Amino acid sequence: MTPILIDRRALLLSTAAMAACTALPKPSVADPWARADAIANAVQAPRISARDYSILDFGAASGRDVRPAIIAALDAAEAAGGGRVVLPQGVWPCDGPIHMRSSCAIHLEADARLIFSGNAASYLPVVFTRWEGTEAYNYSPMIYGRDLTDIAITGEGTIDGQGEANFLPWRPNQKPDQQALRRMGAQGTPVSERVFGEGHWLRPQFVQFVGCERVLVEGVTLIDSPFWCVHPVYCRHVTVRGVTIVSRHINSDGVDPDSSEDVLIERCTFDTGDDGVALKAGRDQDGWRVGRQTRRIVIRNNRYAGTRGGGMAIGSEMSGGIETVFVDGFAMNEVHHALYFKANPDRGGRIRDVHIRGVRARKADTVLIFTNDYHGYRGGDFPTLFEDVWVEDVRVDEAAVGISVVGHQDAFVRDVSVRNMRVGTVEIPLRARYVANLRFDNVVMGGETIRAVTQTAPETFERDTKV
Repeated sequence: MTPILIDRRALLLSTAAMAACTALPKPSVADPWARADAIANAVQAPRISARDYSILDFGAASGRDVRPAIIAALDAAEAAGGGRVVLPQGVWPCDGPIHMRSSCAIHLEADARLIFSGNAASYLPVVFTRWEGTEAYNYSPMIYGRDLTDIAITGEGTIDGQGEANFLPWRPNQKPDQQALRRMGAQGTPVSERVFGEGHWLRPQFVQFVGCERVLVEGVTLIDSPFWCVHPVYCRHVTVRGVTIVSRHINSDGVDPDSSEDVLIERCTFDTGDDGVALKAGRDQDGWRVGRQTRRIVIRNNRYAGTRGGGMAIGSEMSGGIETVFVDGFAMNEVHHALYFKANPDRGGRIRDVHIRGVRARKADTVLIFTNDYHGYRGGDFPTLFEDVWVEDVRVDEAAVGISVVGHQDAFVRDVSVRNMRVGTVEIPLRARYVANLRFDNVVMGGETIRAVTQTAPETFERDTKV
């Protein structure tokens, strides 16, 4: 797939073409939400035998390291063609990662608690991963699978990553490794030479599946992640349903589909210190090299219950491109940003064909934000394209900023339509610059109708009459 790169020297947009309109254009199909239903209905569930393998039959005992029993049960299930490895009620410490097998599930019964250790050496040897959008070899995620089919994590139990005490302290030391990996990606260093792990400080993900097909995570509670919580990379047919994620420190994104297709995320609850859902597709040159989009994503009837992070995000690692996304029903408590489209001029790529409706929030720093100036910029000349975005039926009680759409002088944000948005109290209703075809219909903030003015400075805004 050819990456989309925007060269500022080759793309000059006329401000004469940037005039705002108040009428909404017709959508590309009569009912775009029919496409959302079709995508969700086409996501395939894993095919796993109903046969159960209790860890008690493989030597598990309360209070002892359960990992050998889980591995033995997975071995037996795999040899028999698949099945569920069942963790019954109890506290089950696990000193090291669980590597999944095709046609197998990990099932936690009610009141089962799987607790991963903080012993870094237990997550070696290194495995192939994608870390903040760049391929590398690093510590194994706590639950990991690569090139598998038909896998699942299910049940009513809890999985504890003990991340805040054991892995968050790595973060102050991670910058040299983080920058080294980004240089490797930019310079095209062979992936086999991008080896981290022992002696380095890149935290492992909690649950990561790479190159897998027909994946299900359902019902479980995930708490205290070491880093990103549920991270499908290069996957197809992924369902995350009815999952509760509680991890309130930074970088605890809830679900991060990354260069993945045909994904359904529904009826989940997020109480995280970062985004509830964040769509990714690789970082900069390494994302262009891989060239895999994130597309056909349906996110519906979810809830952000926390106060420390954000709700729904797209980016910032999105260089492979993100398209055909439907967000339908997202209730939020207190968020930094409710709906966040983020990139910078290193990224290139395109975000397009995004439909959002039914968002409710108590309080937001910013309700809807587009930026081509996200932090971490390294001097590139490839601003991202944002285009064809529809947002409707949004209700927020209180916000500092209502809508902030600030593109790049050589890559205007294009064709954004906002309809039926109401924000109760707001300090700055609208920031808009470098925008083409920004359209509002019934956008009311602080009791006043807001016009779609596309050439204001980021600090300014305009209002219509009160309603």
